[in-house]
Amino acid sequence: MAKARKTTKRRTVSRRGTRASGASARRSSGRGPSGRGPKRRRKARARNGRYLKYLAEAGFYLFAGAIVFAAIIVHFMQDLPSTDGLWRASDAPRMTLVAEDGSPLAIHGRSVGAPARLVELPPYVSRAVLAVEDRNFYHHIGVNPVSVIRAALVNIKDGEVRQGGSTLTQQLAKNLFLTSDRTYRRKIQELILAFWLERRFSKDEILTLYLNRVYFGAGAYGVNAASFRYFGKPARRLSLAESAILAGLLKAPSRYAPDRNPASAGKRARLVIDEMLEAGFITHEQAAIATRTPVMIGPSRFAGAPYFTDYALFEARAKAKGVDADLTIRTTFDAKLQDALENGVIAGAALSALGPEIEVAAVIVDGEGRIRAMTGGRDYRLSQFNRAANAHRQPGSAFKPFVYLAAIEDGASPFDIINDAPVKIGKWAPDNYKHRYYGEVPLETALAHSLNAATIRLQEKTGRGAVRLAARRMGLTSPLSQGPALALGVDAVTPIELAGAYAPFANGGFRVIPHAVEAIDVTDGGKVWRNDAPFQGAAAPPEAIRTMNEMLAGVVAAGTGRAAALSRATARGKTGTTQNNRDAWFAGHAGGLVCVVWVGRDDDKPMGKITGGTAPAKIWHEIMERALNARRPQITPLITPLITPLIAPQSSPDSEGEKRVTLGAL
Repeated sequence: MAKARKTTKRRTVSRRGTRASGASARRSSGRGPSGRGPKRRRKARARNGRYLKYLAEAGFYLFAGAIVFAAIIVHFMQDLPSTDGLWRASDAPRMTLVAEDGSPLAIHGRSVGAPARLVELPPYVSRAVLAVEDRNFYHHIGVNPVSVIRAALVNIKDGEVRQGGSTLTQQLAKNLFLTSDRTYRRKIQELILAFWLERRFSKDEILTLYLNRVYFGAGAYGVNAASFRYFGKPARRLSLAESAILAGLLKAPSRYAPDRNPASAGKRARLVIDEMLEAGFITHEQAAIATRTPVMIGPSRFAGAPYFTDYALFEARAKAKGVDADLTIRTTFDAKLQDALENGVIAGAALSALGPEIEVAAVIVDGEGRIRAMTGGRDYRLSQFNRAANAHRQPGSAFKPFVYLAAIEDGASPFDIINDAPVKIGKWAPDNYKHRYYGEVPLETALAHSLNAATIRLQEKTGRGAVRLAARRMGLTSPLSQGPALALGVDAVTPIELAGAYAPFANGGFRVIPHAVEAIDVTDGGKVWRNDAPFQGAAAPPEAIRTMNEMLAGVVAAGTGRAAALSRATARGKTGTTQNNRDAWFAGHAGGLVCVVWVGRDDDKPMGKITGGTAPAKIWHEIMERALNARRPQITPLITPLITPLIAPQSSPDSEGEKRVTLGAL
């Protein structure tokens, strides 16, 4: 037993010794309760030191990167264009000219329509554009990162800028402020400006600016100009299919022009319809109707009258002087009458066999003095000098109606007798045409045959002062001579001025001021000027005007103006020829329109046998026949269908040269 107990004791001691040695070992190795805390703290401090080091390095790099980024931004912002006045196309205020019906006037090949407000447009106009240009427009901040990264990868691979990944806001930034150069510098500037636009304007404002600035081809800038260009109507009347065609133009205006490439335009428009349907912008029913409905391409209402445009711009600048804003100018222009005038000049010049050295200027003015059409020469490309507005030439016998008007106001009658015999006043002894004298003749005959001697006698009897006063009341503003030659039209006037002076004969006796501008508005709101008072007072008594019109009708019916006679209206006017046939005129009115035609040479040399009763009267006739016909209701449609089908053609030979087709069934 004793032996056994000893063994147990040894074991106990041994176990205790073992525990003691283990504890000692743990203490010596630092893993025991007394050594665990300090080492962990040392490790934690080491770890925290490393983290702080990493954070410091990251902060340094972020700070350095921010400085570099800021430097880059500053570098690219140094030559950013000014963002003042987003409705401006250049540093100077922009003037948008529109005709009386709202159609845009082309300024040297470029046409900008009157601004179209988003709320005024059918909703599918903007949705068609968004569907193919920037479907997420209302959800991004001006830049689409996915598109940018995709484009960047393509550009890096190709080593040049091939894709832009641009949002609609970026496109607007480029159109407003930048060039089309495909460089990284321009792209970065575009991004900066896009962020600025998104911060400064609402989405609807950005979309409105875009729709009014984007290029739709054929010189049309803005949706309104494009709508008039291709469909002959304002953008507020666009259909869904028409909107799809315009939206399709944005990718490649020349390739998808509906008037030149109808098949391509139709395919592209169908794609736009599909994109709108996929985006949920339209319903299946709307898409089906749009693709089944024939799309008509109307005659261009894209006015290109350079002489009129130059004149209207000059007038608008004078009336809006001092206004520092972009302006919309509503003019008096009538495209149909302009076509009539231009075609009439061509036809009349051909009939008269006018040589290339002979120039022609013509203007149409209505009874309120509105200049409806104008040409300042036969070819604007060869000469931009506007003879209708700036050529001061003697009117010759076209001045004589004012002499007879003064006499009628003084109590004379068309049937009063006047002696047409050689006359001499001092040393001045004018002659009749071809030295022919008619003796005792009624006043109406003297005017009809443009008898110089009889007219001078009538002037001297009535009084030169009365003649000058009558001419002034009618609207002539140029200086008038004091001598007896006043009756023969020796004082230079312009065709526009003479047309304004003939306007009272057409409106019942009220003086007007010829003008090409009806109203001027600030583009983003506000009125600048209005022509609220076209009549400037009485020019002559109504009875005197009626009598003079009867006498002017006699000039065309049986006098020197027979070549101006019209087939469907009574023409009233007067021929005019100056000494040695240097100037030849016909001035008259019919159907409420006054037309004045001048024919002459820029070097003021004689024109041979050309007189007021020949070339000018023939040209006047050709112009007015067309002008009066253009004002009548047209039987034939004004639009021509050109869009070809995508799937199956549905053409019908309704009329020669026309096609009736659809975008293709869904």
